[in-house]
Amino acid sequence: MKPRVRGRTGIGTQIEVIVRSARWKKQPKAATIVKSAVLAAAKAVSTSRAELAIVLTHDSAIKALNRDWRGQDVPTNVLSFPAATPGKKRHPSPYIGDIVIAYETTAREAAAEGKPFKHHLAHLAVHGFLHLLGYDHENDRDARTMERLERKILARIAVPDPYAPRDAEA
Repeated sequence: MKPRVRGRTGIGTQIEVIVRSARWKKQPKAATIVKSAVLAAAKAVSTSRAELAIVLTHDSAIKALNRDWRGQDVPTNVLSFPAATPGKKRHPSPYIGDIVIAYETTAREAAAEGKPFKHHLAHLAVHGFLHLLGYDHENDRDARTMERLERKILARIAVPDPYAPRDAEA
């Protein structure tokens, strides 16, 4: 996998994928998956112009970010770093922020939930992108709104509903 994948996605969204961990070599299509997922999200929310970076890293790096920025000293699957300050009007710049995704946590969650890695990765990319746009899940109403939008976007790229109840036998 190339360390950087750049390019316009076709609707004015520019995505740079930066691979910061050799673990991602196990998923050689990861950059394509996250770019396709974010493009679908950008189309769904009518984002006409956006620039962002997606960093594919490992658990120890995301743990440090989670500790430093959120006060939680544990690895997580995805972090979003919006360029706009919450509650403030977005700057006219097309740069909307960065998304960071950890390989080990993503792989572990996909396996535990019985989902294909690529589906879980696409969901995390969409989830992170929506956070960059100001969507959140801090309360039930906002969570329902965000989840509904995630389902709609993921359906467009043939990813099953990540919130659907799993079969009891799975």
